[in-house]
This record gives sequence, structure tokens and C-alpha cells, in this order.
Amino acid sequence: MIYDTAKDWLAAPKKKVLFFGMSGLGKTHISNMLRDQGDWFHYSIDYRIGTRYMGEYIADNAKREAMKVPFLRDLLMSDSIYIGSNITFHNLTPVSSYLGKPGNPAKGGLDYVEYTRRQEQFRQAEIKALLDTPYFIDRAEALYNYPHFICDTGGSICEWVNPVDPDDLVLKTLSDHTLMVWIKGDDAHTAELIRRFDKAPKPMSYQGAFLTRVWDEYLNRHDGDETRVDPDAFIRWTYAQALAHRQPRYDAMARNWGVTVTADEIAQVKTADDFDTLIAAALERR
Repeated sequence: MIYDTAKDWLAAPKKKVLFFGMSGLGKTHISNMLRDQGDWFHYSIDYRIGTRYMGEYIADNAKREAMKVPFLRDLLMSDSIYIGSNITFHNLTPVSSYLGKPGNPAKGGLDYVEYTRRQEQFRQAEIKALLDTPYFIDRAEALYNYPHFICDTGGSICEWVNPVDPDDLVLKTLSDHTLMVWIKGDDAHTAELIRRFDKAPKPMSYQGAFLTRVWDEYLNRHDGDETRVDPDAFIRWTYAQALAHRQPRYDAMARNWGVTVTADEIAQVKTADDFDTLIAAALERR
């Protein structure tokens, strides 16, 4: 790790961290707090995915839908209107909307082949965005004069890496340039995440083998006809399994590549100094 001890961390003139863990446990919240209070550059992986690596996919999909409407088609064909996504750090809906959900097209579901194609596009985009981290560390300092750096990753980072391989390209690159910090939830946090997701299910990205397993199992339970699958019902059913699938992968990432803090500890951080103290404690107990 780039900081071996609490003393190394506290004395470092340039602090560089990467947060990972399930969405909803405080990664973006703490990133925003540090950016607002101190000299921290906030690099959002999801924002990079949506603007750099999947921007054309998202815009083209919106145009494809607009072309089905004769009035809009005429305007698009004559270059009279422009369609694009308005992605921000606080609104990444265009990315999840593009990913979509598999199942009944009458309920907004995607054909499973198309759904998995978009899943693969996202996998490649996230890996590229993660490997861009060193470039943004240099850019943050050279262009904006920010000494400190935060990489705010999506919940699916654990799906594309092998945490027990010391030569894993993504993890080695990230560990060489940042202190990797797992924000770990407990059973109560997991229950709350499931409750929130059940209330407002949204598309996610999944490891290919995991997705194939849960899709096949769901079809077997529901007469095998994918066109009759309720898209929201499927992703609700899958969500708790995805949390359980990811937990040991996050744990291995933290054990082999970084440190662990709890979601409750993160919730208590109010200032940049509080954050420094928390990371120092995490390094001490590692």
C-alpha cells in the first residue's frame, strides 16, 4: 500500500484514496464532503463511464427511440434538434436507464441478448474508467492544483477483478496509486439497502457467470418464457443475491489490497480532519 502506517498517512502532503463497497453506504457522500471542505479532487468512476465510455451508446439509444416518432424523426434527420444525456455527479440515471432490465418488452424489459450486450459494454467501460485513475491523479494536480485525490468507484468494481491475484491489472494499478478503502456495511445496512431497492428498483451490472446463474434459475421458476418475465420483479429477486455475492469479493479486496472502515464510522465523519483520523485508525488496526 502507498501508506503503510498511520504515521505515513498523517504526514503525507498528498493523500490519495479510493472508496469501494456497495452503493448506498456513503462512498459518494464522503467524497462530496471532502471535495467541499478541502483540497480534494473527486473522480467519479460512474460519471466517467457515462460521459466518456458510454456516452455515445446512451445518446444513440435515445435517438433510436426518438426516431420512432415521426415528428422527432424529421427534426433529427434535418439536424434541427440535438439529443444528449444530462449526466452529473448527482444524476447518473442515463447510465442505469441504458443498462435496462431483462424481460417483458410491454413492461419496459429488454431482450436478454441485448441486455447482456449492454452489460458487457458496461464491464469494459468500468475497467477503462478505473484504469484512468492515474491519469486523473496527475490531471488533478497539474491542471487544478489539487494535492489530494478521491476515486469514488461503483458497487460493481468487485465483479471485474480477481482480488487474490497479485498481478490483477486493475487492482495493482489502483493500489499503486491510491489507498483502497472498503466501506463495509453490517446486516442492518444490508436490510436497509434491500428495503430501499425494493421500493425503487434500478438497473445494475453483474458478473457474467452470476447473471447467467440467476437468470436461468428465475426462468426455471417462471415457466421458462423470458418475454413474460416482469423486469422489476427479476431485479428485485436478484438484488439480495447480488449483495451476498459481492460481500466476500469486497472482503478479499480489503484484506489483500487495502483497509476497512464501517459505514457507521463513515457516517460520523463531518470534517476532513475526522476523515484523516479515521483512515489512520484503519491503518493501525489492519
